[in-house]
Amino acid sequence: MSTTSKKGKSQTNEGFTTEEKAAMRARARELKAAEDGESAVRAALAAMSPHDRAIGKRLHALIKESAPDLSPKTWYGMPAYANKDGKVVCFFRNATKFKERYAMFGFNDTANLDDGSMWPVAYALTELTAAEEAKIRALLKKAVT
Repeated sequence: MSTTSKKGKSQTNEGFTTEEKAAMRARARELKAAEDGESAVRAALAAMSPHDRAIGKRLHALIKESAPDLSPKTWYGMPAYANKDGKVVCFFRNATKFKERYAMFGFNDTANLDDGSMWPVAYALTELTAAEEAKIRALLKKAVT
């Protein structure tokens, strides 16, 4: 899309996608909301597709059980879990959030996952088996220590 600035010069402005705009609106609501984090996470999970909701609910229970010091909240409309300073340590992004082919479990820079000069901070999730749960438990333990 081409626009004209106040000085009359033409600019190229691709703008944000509908999904990105929705995420920004969700983030603005979160900053203004007074609702508790558990309710917000449950509402975010309820809005997901049945497949992603099942993964998200199990992941929510796993995080609460494995990292009880993290507090549930939403972050850009996604279920997220924050440290005592309110900073998001990890989050779950459902596949349909940005029309992707898989859900994602990710960590922010507040997670203590450093391992050399390069390490993974996001994981694709197509299902949550006992093997993935064990990996997530280990990652959470490392992330919050």
